[in-house]
Amino acid sequence: MAIIFDFEKFNSSDTKVKYGFAKELLKIASCTPELLYEYFDQWTILMKNKNNILKWTAIDIIGYLSRVDKEDKTVEKINDLFKLLHAGKLITCNHAIFALELIAQNKHQYLPQIIDELLAVSRDKFDTEECKNIATGKVLDALKPFLGEINNNQKVVEFIQIASNNSRNSTKRKAEQLIRKLEKYKLLK
Repeated sequence: MAIIFDFEKFNSSDTKVKYGFAKELLKIASCTPELLYEYFDQWTILMKNKNNILKWTAIDIIGYLSRVDKEDKTVEKINDLFKLLHAGKLITCNHAIFALELIAQNKHQYLPQIIDELLAVSRDKFDTEECKNIATGKVLDALKPFLGEINNNQKVVEFIQIASNNSRNSTKRKAEQLIRKLEKYKLLK
């Protein structure tokens, strides 16, 4: 049985209605994404919305939908997510990283391509160096689930090593933790 959603709530002038609906949809997407899959075109449209909160909601939902995507619709959005990843807007970039990590987990054959694009964040221009440092930390978080598979990837290792000298302490700590995990993988081999 399909659930009907009132997407007109996105047009509400009442922010509690608009953003409350977005929050509700994110909860559904994280737990039961199959309920939102039939509305895939809605998320594609919303991903281009001028309202950043609605755009970020759509980006996250597309990532969640990859878990139930039998038609590879989320795969068709990877290039759009790459554009958002590299647009130099920190919060949008972070949401793109989140969605791409989920797609890489659920559409594993795209992992190499996604990893390459995530690492390319190091060449992106952001409003400030601190924004870039934060995005680097988010990329480090996104690499964690794949360390066992990518621990021999020299580009990944170099990215992590460079990040271990990051001026942002939390990013530096994340990189140092990943280096320790990489060293354990090498010891196990």
